[in-house]
Amino acid sequence: MPLKIALAGIGKIARDQHVPAITASPDWELAATVSRHGTVDGIEAFDDLDAMLKARPDIKVVSLCMPPVPRFDYAKAAIRAGRHVMLEKPPGATLSECHALENLAREAGVSIYATWHSREAAMVATAKSWLAGKRIKSLVVTWKEEVRKWHPGQTWIWQAGGLGVFDPGINALSIVTEILADPIHVTSSELLIPENCETPIAANLTFKHPHGGKVSAEFDFRKEGDQFWNIAIETDQGSLVLSDGGATLTIDGKQQSAATEDNALGGEYPRLYASMAGLVREGGIDMDLSPMAHVADAFLLGRRVSVEPFIE
Repeated sequence: MPLKIALAGIGKIARDQHVPAITASPDWELAATVSRHGTVDGIEAFDDLDAMLKARPDIKVVSLCMPPVPRFDYAKAAIRAGRHVMLEKPPGATLSECHALENLAREAGVSIYATWHSREAAMVATAKSWLAGKRIKSLVVTWKEEVRKWHPGQTWIWQAGGLGVFDPGINALSIVTEILADPIHVTSSELLIPENCETPIAANLTFKHPHGGKVSAEFDFRKEGDQFWNIAIETDQGSLVLSDGGATLTIDGKQQSAATEDNALGGEYPRLYASMAGLVREGGIDMDLSPMAHVADAFLLGRRVSVEPFIE
């Protein structure tokens, strides 16, 4: 029997990804939504989480899709009501609150899942397998996109806690932390912050690799025209490029064939929801915060550079 789930935060990402993934999955039944501004046709709608929790004790899982800053209070309320919680990336506004949520979930005996959708891109697992046993000589992340196209009207992204360019940049870091066998850490960071914003519009990071590989990342929200979501890696046994956010893989100049995705569970979000179903049924917890730790370190080490105001 499908698990009943409530979706909280009905914005662009919920409509584009979460609703289709839930609707197409045999594991789930979308039973309610919680949002002050959006609804889903045919689904019972609430504008208050507490009201939904009281009215629908049959709904055991809540998926949270609102911006990171208000997410903690929603997650805490759901956990205290005995519900399992799925968190859109990033899982919270701070590392401390994410650790607090994990502790609350363990105390309550419910599942909690910090999702990283880019780890589920079509060729990430293949890239990870190919890299196993090879020495990393260099890794360069180039993640450049046009914020006006991908985040129209999302003013929260420019406010403290909204991450700015790290909102998409953390996707790259989630892939890097998934495919590398050895942990890396940030050693320097440059943050380009518009005069009228609180978060960066671009950032440049360098990392320390335990075996001497040169690792760097360039994130930019100002890219017009062609968009770039690439990770290029040189090893002692050849080179690899993950492009299109992990959907395309090239090894030694030869593009690899992606796995055939001929069903509704073939994409990133369907795979996340399949994993969440498994966690709930097994009583598991997955709160890997390594991508978020890199972003936090980038802010701690960041040399701030003021740039021209951002006007949408």
